[in-house]
Amino acid sequence: MEDQTNRAVQRVIETMHDNVGNPITVDEMARTAMFSKFHFCRLFQKVTGVSPGRFLAALRFQRAKHLLVSTSLSVTDISGRVGYTSVGTFSSRFSSSVGISPSTYRRLGGVIPRVHIEPTPDLSTPAPSALEGEVHPPADAAVGKVFVGLFPDRIQLGRPARCTLLPGPGSFRLGNVPPGRWYILAHAAFLDGRRGAPGSTQSLSVGSFGPLVVTRPGSAGNVLIQLRPMQPFDPPVVHALVDDPSLPHAS
Repeated sequence: MEDQTNRAVQRVIETMHDNVGNPITVDEMARTAMFSKFHFCRLFQKVTGVSPGRFLAALRFQRAKHLLVSTSLSVTDISGRVGYTSVGTFSSRFSSSVGISPSTYRRLGGVIPRVHIEPTPDLSTPAPSALEGEVHPPADAAVGKVFVGLFPDRIQLGRPARCTLLPGPGSFRLGNVPPGRWYILAHAAFLDGRRGAPGSTQSLSVGSFGPLVVTRPGSAGNVLIQLRPMQPFDPPVVHALVDDPSLPHAS
């Protein structure tokens, strides 16, 4: 049954890739998977960690990122190619999801200088915690700087609650973590550049830990994140690659 489920979800993800610029409804996805709508949504979430709609939205931003750095198409043309009828809506959602505007992303070549994090909780909330752990490198491959961020879902979309940038795989600390249910997500680019254009699925290694529930102040360790080449079932990395040693550790 697991193989059947994975094949069904894989068909839908392939359909998303093939129709990233066209309207595609959850009903159509469910028909492609050959499941009822309710059953399909539940299985897709189980396999990928996110809803079909969020996966498709992230896939569209990933495609837009690739087009911005690999073509001379205008932002208007790119917005249409990834399914947006309004360039204003596309630009606004791209900025909030990726971290910078489409034009700035193009100008910087897909590498952003800084990540904006969610504001520090005010004093009326419970005291924050710290999370500590290690990121292990992928097998038989070298990676560069490692982004580690705290997100409410298993997808790197929108502002992280906290984040840090490591010079490479190794120990990390996320301080001032507010109470909540979190995923610690990491990504890094392969150093040899053999796997694809910057920001593409083939160019990245990813890893995750969670969900982790933070309920009281203190320091939690023993968080281990194993990086591995990105797979088709992994939600797209929407955030731009970061290259700034002054990125806040939020400690």
